Amino acid sequence: MLRVVFMGTPDFAEESLKAVYEAGYKIEAVVTNVDKPKGRGMKLIPSPVKQFSESKGLKVLQPIKVKNNVEFLEEIRNINPDVICVVAYGKILPKDLLDIPKYGCVNVHGSLLPKYRGAAPIQWAVLNGDKTTGITTMYMNEGMDTGDMILKEEVEIGEEETTGELWNRLSQVGAKLLVETLKLIESENAPREKQGEDFTLAPMLNKEMAKIDWENKSADEIKNLVRGLNPIMGAYSFIDGKKVKFWKVRAINADQLLDQFPEIKEYEYKMADIEPGTILFSSDKDGLYIKAKEGIIQVLEIQGENARKMSISDFLRGTKLNAGSIFS
Repeated sequence: MLRVVFMGTPDFAEESLKAVYEAGYKIEAVVTNVDKPKGRGMKLIPSPVKQFSESKGLKVLQPIKVKNNVEFLEEIRNINPDVICVVAYGKILPKDLLDIPKYGCVNVHGSLLPKYRGAAPIQWAVLNGDKTTGITTMYMNEGMDTGDMILKEEVEIGEEETTGELWNRLSQVGAKLLVETLKLIESENAPREKQGEDFTLAPMLNKEMAKIDWENKSADEIKNLVRGLNPIMGAYSFIDGKKVKFWKVRAINADQLLDQFPEIKEYEYKMADIEPGTILFSSDKDGLYIKAKEGIIQVLEIQGENARKMSISDFLRGTKLNAGSIFS
């Protein structure tokens, strides 16, 4: 069996590590990021990859940096792995490290390369409203996700699926594909496919993008923003000076609204003149409906300022939002 060094950090990587471990490969060391402070007490919490590794008695390395880290590189050279598996590790690897293993470094990437090279491929697929995405395994080089591809598996994205839900599904696909990739490498039958030049980038997300632009975005675009930022940070807006986060919404059109509220049929002609961000309906029985530039947002799950997330009916039982009020 191949002798493996595994590099990864979050739960997405934990699934791949678990699969490699259960497949019987000899994991000589696991490299993960340093423990991070979390919670009110800022207690140091190990990564999911470290927690799994320690539960199985695997050797764990946590270098603060890997570039120009002579001691770390020497330790990996002494281990002399056949292959290094890299899954959501979180740091760019230097050529000195990439060149160590006999069969190179293999990466599990959360998109169908060359689409969505970069740090947040799963998130951007949801944010952009894509219908499909997938997993690619590849040989790593010094570029950002530019190496030769080995295996791919396409996955459909659900119409209402969030980044968190897709993340969990793809972590399972990635784990399976990594083991298949290792088997092909071991038998020296792994393919190498060059990436084309028609690539797109998936940069890290930022907090500025989370504010909902009612005036310029359609209901579909707002829905994709909400599900794309769930559970990472949540899309938000302000009303009466208070910040409100949206965790789950549905995009509907005027006809669907009329089906639900036929009493407003006589006012349909006024809809085009209503300012985007305006609350059309608000009650714990009927829910919350907000006008977008095009279409209407039906809110399903929400979080008030300094409160927990909850269903819209529970939220509206404790918080009054008046029809005609405007989110900004």
